[in-house]
Amino acid sequence: MKSAFAVCMILMFGSLAFAKNEPVFHQTGTISNMDAVPCGVDENSGKSFAGEILGTDGAHKKSREMLCQEYVLKTDTVMYRIRPRDDKHPVLLPVGEHAQFRIKKDKLLLSVPELDGKEREYSVTSMQMINTEPRNTSERAAK
Repeated sequence: MKSAFAVCMILMFGSLAFAKNEPVFHQTGTISNMDAVPCGVDENSGKSFAGEILGTDGAHKKSREMLCQEYVLKTDTVMYRIRPRDDKHPVLLPVGEHAQFRIKKDKLLLSVPELDGKEREYSVTSMQMINTEPRNTSERAAK
């Protein structure tokens, strides 16, 4: 009985090991440009702990608009606008380079082989189809 249980456990762990090695489908695209877009406001109040207790601090606030990196990732058929999910330590991507990506749940996982090849998480802010049809009848006739 114990040997049958051991064999079942070995088979189960073996199948889990093979499930991790599934091939992952990556799409390819080009990072065409980067923009700095407003993504929130950073507020800093002028209050201190001593001022709160003594009542000497004013209620003024310092606020400034925060800017985030937004990249355009172009494939043959779709143009993605993406922002890094890591707000504190975003990595600067090289514009004009090819990138590999895949979409998993609500994230776009992007890796740039020329940078370091690590897969990083991005949020998709918009998607736009790229029109690949000829514009006029003379271009259609040429094809």
